[in-house]
Amino acid sequence: MTKLRNALLGATVLVAAPVVASAQPVTGLYLGGAIGWNQPVDREHIDTRRGFGGAASTLNGRQKSEFDAGYVGLMSLGWGFGNGVRAEIEGNFRSNDLNKLRGAGAPFGAIRGSQRSYGVMGNAFYDLDFANFGLGTSIVQPYLGIGAGYVWDDFNKVNATSLPNGQRLSINDTAGRFAYQGIIGAAVPLTQFGVRGLSLTAEYRFLGTLEPRLNATAYGPTGLASRGKLEMENLNHSVLIGLRYAFNQATPPPPPMAAPTQAPAPAVQPARTYLVFFDWDRADLTSRAREIITEAAQNSRSMQVTRIEVAGHADRSGDAAYNQRLSQRRAETVAGELVRDGVARNQITVTAFGESRPLVPTADGVREPQNRRVEIVLR
Repeated sequence: MTKLRNALLGATVLVAAPVVASAQPVTGLYLGGAIGWNQPVDREHIDTRRGFGGAASTLNGRQKSEFDAGYVGLMSLGWGFGNGVRAEIEGNFRSNDLNKLRGAGAPFGAIRGSQRSYGVMGNAFYDLDFANFGLGTSIVQPYLGIGAGYVWDDFNKVNATSLPNGQRLSINDTAGRFAYQGIIGAAVPLTQFGVRGLSLTAEYRFLGTLEPRLNATAYGPTGLASRGKLEMENLNHSVLIGLRYAFNQATPPPPPMAAPTQAPAPAVQPARTYLVFFDWDRADLTSRAREIITEAAQNSRSMQVTRIEVAGHADRSGDAAYNQRLSQRRAETVAGELVRDGVARNQITVTAFGESRPLVPTADGVREPQNRRVEIVLR
């Protein structure tokens, strides 16, 4: 999470308007990867699409399968739009061993084999900013996502023998189907540990597909074979932990330089700082801004003020040269209002910094309300 610019801190800083540092959204290209635990939902309905014949006819009807917990891994390449919205392409792989298989007539034993799936998904995410809900800043940034794509369901060398009659069922086939998923996650930026752009992620995913149809072969007690098709559910619960690297993460502000050591000086009044905010691409004052300027003017007369510094700023949503001129107009507007409130013009020093000193660092082109400001410092 970003930090308020340290240059605003002095011996005492009074801020007349609320300042909230919003979480920085992902802007531009990012790469992610995650691994974790996967558990398929027990398949209550395995339908025989083309019936087994002969001695294997007892396999026709509803089947049920259960799987051991397995693993999941995925990689993703995405793009953040700077407003909390992200889009990505994901490749995934899951693997689980078959644990139980029950047929219409009897359970199966001596079960071997596994179910594996692999696919490609397109996902859309929205990163939630706690500050938008009045909850302040947090090092944890939750997000929600949905996805759609195509997943291949692969039953790899599955063999099971029916305990009462010695029938054996073999499934060794792959079928692809349309897939969908829902995602709930949270990211913890590692910027505070000196790794800019890298975040730790934790997620829960629910992935399902349309029912794949797999070829199966049944062998009777005498060894005669009968072929059929099985149509089954494919639903998965997954919990993952991973890393995400954003290539265009905004650079955090540099730490303030240490003040040079000076000889003791007579006690003076501490500086007071006031922030006046502006609407996007505007240099005129709101009613709230006029109240803040009036308060600053009144306090300048009651304190032993030797000078008043007025500094204009802009966000990074426009051209740098234009933002320099815009910050100058904002500073001149505030200085003029101070004069109308009774402050002598020769007490006021006006400077403009454009987009070079953001209160909240952002990527280029991002509109940030807290960076569209003028700082009034009474010294």
